[in-house]
Amino acid sequence: MRKSVIMAALGLWSLSVAAQEPAQAAEGFRFTTVKENPVTSVKNQNRSSTCWSFSGLGFLESELLRMGKGTYDLSEMFVVHHSMTDRAVNYVRLHAGSSFAPGGSFYDVIYCAKNYGLIPDEQMPAGVMYGDTLPVHNELDAVAGAYTNAIAKGNARKLTAIWEKGLSAIYDTYLGKCPDTFVYQGKEYTPQSFAASLGLNFDDYVSITSFTHHPFYTQFAIEIPDNWRNALSYNLPLDELMAIFDNAVNKGYTVAWGSDVSETGFTRDGIAVLPDADRGAELTGSDMARWTGMTADDKRKELTSRPLPEISVTQESRQAGFDNWETTDDHGMLIYGIAQDQNGKAYYMVKNSWGTKSKYKGIWYASKAFVEAKTINILVHKDALPKEIAKKLGIK
Repeated sequence: MRKSVIMAALGLWSLSVAAQEPAQAAEGFRFTTVKENPVTSVKNQNRSSTCWSFSGLGFLESELLRMGKGTYDLSEMFVVHHSMTDRAVNYVRLHAGSSFAPGGSFYDVIYCAKNYGLIPDEQMPAGVMYGDTLPVHNELDAVAGAYTNAIAKGNARKLTAIWEKGLSAIYDTYLGKCPDTFVYQGKEYTPQSFAASLGLNFDDYVSITSFTHHPFYTQFAIEIPDNWRNALSYNLPLDELMAIFDNAVNKGYTVAWGSDVSETGFTRDGIAVLPDADRGAELTGSDMARWTGMTADDKRKELTSRPLPEISVTQESRQAGFDNWETTDDHGMLIYGIAQDQNGKAYYMVKNSWGTKSKYKGIWYASKAFVEAKTINILVHKDALPKEIAKKLGIK
């Protein structure tokens, strides 16, 4: 009798657990906003490697909002045009001894603003030259790459005086010509005068990173192909880098974020987490036989389906990821807020440039573990740094 009662109770308990598991799995992530700073609308880089321009300009647009200067939509293609022609010249000057690819860095945006100016998007919108409303750069990248390599790797003993005109003509054809003057809201500008009218001091923005192969509290050029201008970043211990994220967001600033997004935990639907794939069966509650029989895509879906324990990140593990090419310079985005999941765990709110057809309408939620492990560098206003960190870096 007692045995049958116990067995019945166990049966009811197991049915109850079985009923709860699908409900918990279906629940997924639930986020509550803790702090959110204003940003401009989510854009779509579409089929182009121009995230650096979209995120860098999105960062400047959010700075203009923070400063009370209104809403601007700045032209990404103006920055791409100037940056890629400069990059090609550098590539040729070094006899193909550097990198020529359609990627870039946040510094390319700052450099363009300081040296060439900026323009509103309406003056040079993406995709318009080939009858589209979104950038599609497959052909452009192939043509520009072939042309530039023909010059850089050719057997000419002397370059012609017109090769740069040919290069500019390619970018003019696909992106449109960069205007010398234009009218915006009834006033005529040059790109330089328009940039000056925004009231931004481009020298106020600093790049920060955290790696041990260079001394902390010094500057160095991060060794990634898209840092072809050799822009310098301040090097901080990991805990101080992370302190900048929180301080910046809580003080009303946004953060341009360069990261690796090729990881299992970075989904196409708004989640960036660092689950322990080696403990996948344990973390997801799967039996080992079922887990080992899953495809890589199915495992990824399981590991990113709901809040799960994450890998603990250290300065050493972060460095190892960079040194062995597990952490690469993939994508630029904009961090603008902090949220919590249903368990009270903190995430950064990220504005992406992949359009709005994702679960959170173009917004990603990145766990602190993911950000700790996969950040390449950030760009922030110097006033967003905690005072004690700015002092250590000699930034006033």
